[in-house]
Amino acid sequence: MSEEVLVDVAGLLEDEYARAILVNTSSEPMSATELAERCDASPPTIYRRIDRLREHDLVESEQELDPDGHHYEVFVANLERVTIELGDDGFEVEIERQTDPADRFTSLFEELR
Repeated sequence: MSEEVLVDVAGLLEDEYARAILVNTSSEPMSATELAERCDASPPTIYRRIDRLREHDLVESEQELDPDGHHYEVFVANLERVTIELGDDGFEVEIERQTDPADRFTSLFEELR
């Protein structure tokens, strides 16, 4: 991981709103409106953090259909684990993202070949 990406991701994880978005969307998809209420933040603040989280593939979006037939976007955390190890050459950071079960099966099958 490049030094620049490390600094960006560390800055995101330091931000209270970004952390709250990750925590709240780790158990269920949520709309920006729901996140604004849960995080006690304005919608523009939530959207700015979501944009930054998306840049690093830490949050994904999905389309939901409400009972009136309208579509709206919900967000779900894609982050599973961040590991930081100190070695002789400095810090090594690994970000593990959640993967779709079908993608995991495909990867496993490819490794067996």
